Amino acid sequence: MTDLAYSHGTSTTPLLGETIGDNLRRVSASQPDAECIVSCQQNIRMTYAEFDRAVDDLSAGLIDSGLAAGDRVGIWSPNRVEWTLLQYAAARAGVILVTINPAYRTSELEYVVGQSGCRMVVAVSSFKDSNYQVMLVEIQSSTPSLERV
Repeated sequence: MTDLAYSHGTSTTPLLGETIGDNLRRVSASQPDAECIVSCQQNIRMTYAEFDRAVDDLSAGLIDSGLAAGDRVGIWSPNRVEWTLLQYAAARAGVILVTINPAYRTSELEYVVGQSGCRMVVAVSSFKDSNYQVMLVEIQSSTPSLERV
């Protein structure tokens, strides 16, 4: 077995030595009813237990959709609860999260999706004056790695 790299730079504070998913499970088990995430603009509040369950469900959904450890999924969205859920779910599933700037136009979207090899992009339908659904349809034929939107 290979030893894992462990470096915490110049800080005297050691790293936790646990995965993001394990950290969420630990905190959720110790404080299940504590508030974990609040989105005022979406009127959503979730406890650690609720958030952990939602992450499990989304992680299973990523795996059921055919994504495997090391695959890439893009997130194209402003800050929302779903963004954070996908971030944790991707980590739990071993999927690499590719963050896509919400201000990107079609050519920039095409470049980042193609360059990163995203197999899937999760997006809001629109943001400000950008119709993300239309833009994603426009790039699908020129980005062979993109299987699902």
